[in-house]
Amino acid sequence: MKLLHTSDWHLGRSLYGRGRYDEFTAFLNWLAEQVEQKQVDLLIIAGDIFDTTAPSNRAQELYYSFLCRIGKSACRHVVVIGGNHDSPSFLNAPKAVLQALNVHVVGAMDPENELLICRDAEGIPEAIVCAVPYLRDRDIRQSTAGESIDDKRAKLAEGYRAHYHQIGERAETARGDLNIPIIGTGHCFAAGGTTLADDGVRDLNVGSLDHIEASAFPACFDYLALGHLHVPQKVAQSETMRYCGSPIPMGFGEAKQQKIVLEINFEGHDPTVDEIPIPCFQPLERIAGGLDEILTALKQLKLEHSTAWLEIEYNAAEIVPDLRDQIEAAIENSDLEIRRIKNKRIIDRVLQRIDTAETLDDLEPAEVFTRCLETHEISDAQRPELTAAYTEILQTLEEADSNAE
Repeated sequence: MKLLHTSDWHLGRSLYGRGRYDEFTAFLNWLAEQVEQKQVDLLIIAGDIFDTTAPSNRAQELYYSFLCRIGKSACRHVVVIGGNHDSPSFLNAPKAVLQALNVHVVGAMDPENELLICRDAEGIPEAIVCAVPYLRDRDIRQSTAGESIDDKRAKLAEGYRAHYHQIGERAETARGDLNIPIIGTGHCFAAGGTTLADDGVRDLNVGSLDHIEASAFPACFDYLALGHLHVPQKVAQSETMRYCGSPIPMGFGEAKQQKIVLEINFEGHDPTVDEIPIPCFQPLERIAGGLDEILTALKQLKLEHSTAWLEIEYNAAEIVPDLRDQIEAAIENSDLEIRRIKNKRIIDRVLQRIDTAETLDDLEPAEVFTRCLETHEISDAQRPELTAAYTEILQTLEEADSNAE
């Protein structure tokens, strides 16, 4: 039994206004080739297929074209779970049609349909998948008046543990004496997980409530395929509890990171995990320093005939009013493309002199709320509960499914 684990495609995502469909197309073509060449039996896509709950027509076309291609391959099963960026109703809408392609979709928590018994060409069970999607707060925790942050944390942790252990028990019963693997999925932030600046990973729950302990996942899982974090990593140093990460860099913070998909080969229910490096389809370069450092780096990239997209941060003390003009002149007649220039020196001077130069677009919602607390001189003792309540409201808004009736 051969499994391929991928997640966090974020189809439709742009980078500072620049569409990335060429990258998505190249990745999906490469992934389909891996499935075909390696004769993969089961493909798991662990959430955040799309970047928004209302994906563009082009993003949808990429998704369905890929599934159709895999449906014509030797791959017998595809499991798609919803992530926090996905619309559950949008993912679930074509699930009956996709079943004809052996694509099993679970957009939101649905205990009756999360247990999947995968069968080989002769109809014999070859694996059991516990296809658990992103679990929304309201699905697993019932709020009560006057509960503290610790109460919410305990309820959420118990909700995760109870859901996973219940489906784990069902999976063990279904396996019985069969020597086949039980594979779990999830889209969450496991405790100790690593993120990077500018990777687009949203906080999922109130404060640190989204950090799910490894003990929440049942021991019967022979492999756990997780999504949400864009950095490939293990959970609690386990070889069999893994994040595969995003397939392309979602921001310049991931520019130097080797992207992977995970290949898992089972002998009975004993897994061997291998990392398959994904080619870089569009190089990103982050350059920071003074003007001479920036121009030297650009000259070197130009000599190398680089096609990179660039994020440039000028951070020297001297003010260079024509910074953009000099940078654009330096890359003239090359395939380099500037996506962002941050003149940190000018930004710092402006913000020091004129606070009103800052707009809401420059701030995260949490920063706005913190400044409101400061303006109204709210005591430190009251801030944790107020911040938790505010974050919970934001979470409810983000989790609203715009495609649901």
